[in-house]
Amino acid sequence: MITTKRMRALEINSEALGVPTLLLMENAGRSVKDEIVKKLGSVKDKSIYVFIGHGGKGGDGLVAARHLAIEGAKVTVILLGENKHKDALLNLSTVQEMDYSINIIIIKDPEDLKPVEGDILIDALLGTGFSGKPREPFRTAIKVFNASKGFKVSIDVPSGVDSDTGEAPGDYVIPNLVVTFHDMKAGLSKFNFETKVENIGIPPEAEIYVGPGDLMFNIKKREMKSRKGAGGRVLIIGGSKTFSGAPSLSGLASLRTGADLVYVASPGQTAYTIASYSPDLIAIKLSGENINSKNLEELKPWIEKSNAVVIGPGMGLAEETVEASKEIVSYLKEINKPAVIDADALKAIKGFTLYPSAVITPHAGEFKIFFGYAVKDNPRERITQVINSAKNANCVVLLKGYFDVISDGTNFRLNKTGNPGMTVGGTGDTLTGIVATLMAQGLSSFDAASIGAFINGLAGSLAYAKYSNHITPSDLIDEIPEVINNPLESFKKKPYVRVL
Repeated sequence: MITTKRMRALEINSEALGVPTLLLMENAGRSVKDEIVKKLGSVKDKSIYVFIGHGGKGGDGLVAARHLAIEGAKVTVILLGENKHKDALLNLSTVQEMDYSINIIIIKDPEDLKPVEGDILIDALLGTGFSGKPREPFRTAIKVFNASKGFKVSIDVPSGVDSDTGEAPGDYVIPNLVVTFHDMKAGLSKFNFETKVENIGIPPEAEIYVGPGDLMFNIKKREMKSRKGAGGRVLIIGGSKTFSGAPSLSGLASLRTGADLVYVASPGQTAYTIASYSPDLIAIKLSGENINSKNLEELKPWIEKSNAVVIGPGMGLAEETVEASKEIVSYLKEINKPAVIDADALKAIKGFTLYPSAVITPHAGEFKIFFGYAVKDNPRERITQVINSAKNANCVVLLKGYFDVISDGTNFRLNKTGNPGMTVGGTGDTLTGIVATLMAQGLSSFDAASIGAFINGLAGSLAYAKYSNHITPSDLIDEIPEVINNPLESFKKKPYVRVL
């Protein structure tokens, strides 16, 4: 079964892959006509009434009306209110031009609605975005539809029914047949309606590859009354005498992704260096020359106030740091803190069994160190390997590479954004900051890892379009807001098509 949010994401992903939503609407409306013909036979000279509401479902109904008219039916379209859906408006324009074969009735007052008698009645009123009780004119339209005579067909989900929950606290259409699209809607399982599921042309890749739709329907816009911290608080544990840039890049990427507060905890002198990079980062000065076991007590208050933690960037592999990594990760596991474990910390905890709120982000070399075996070259074998590895480690694995593989041990997604210029050091650090912020904002570890890989790669592609192989991680960070604000347009700008 599929949720409304997931269905909408797939429609946008399809458009990104070159299958426009207008074509999906065309396929949906035509499939309604096809199912009616399968069920009832020829519709020639039969009287058909199509009740049209707002949004995409209304557009599906207009397409169905057109195809039924082409089959020789006597079609009457009953329009309720103004439809602003871009694809529905194109189909409405076509139907309005078909004034010889289709009769249009525009309802301006619910009192004008009266029961009709026809061979077939089609419900294209309220779609998958509906919840609660129907308001006028739809409340009256649903009552009139139910009181009318004829074989009743609902498009996608009966109007008045919540497609996700099956709740119907007000009036709802009682159909003889439901024609739904792509996959069964969860809410329909609460009813015994005869239901047909129709394929409308969504490619399998729209589900397998992370796309703009995943971003658009998972990252919420900030409300006007939001308070400080609503975008999430992220703690980054990393840095060493040698490496101060890596945790800084993670922090800056985290801020650009929308975190409200980013703390970077590093050994004393390194923390001073990080503070000099940007006043936007809150530098926490830990005792010692390297991150060590004593730092855990210093970190606990910061871990508690953070929504997600990153550990690993630039930490180094000093003996005391390796031991500290094990202790810090064990503590994060104990309190079930959402965390991204990367780089040196990942090497330090090789073989650990983790927890579902943890994400590890290895490249091929780190994968071999952590799991003890090399990454497969064959793409399908690699996917299976990551799924099994995630299951065994009890965490989300984001295997970075020419194509990224993300799995929680059961589900998997692939990501193909990115470019050869991203072999530059630091792009993995930006990824950890992005993923941690999405987790801090409430996304599941699997969704955060999947969408984070998409954002990081696409931001890198926008930078690559400007600078080719001369990009830096800072260039990538600058493009993150553009990807998040305009994911579909950004995806269409990517410099080339990648194949497995």
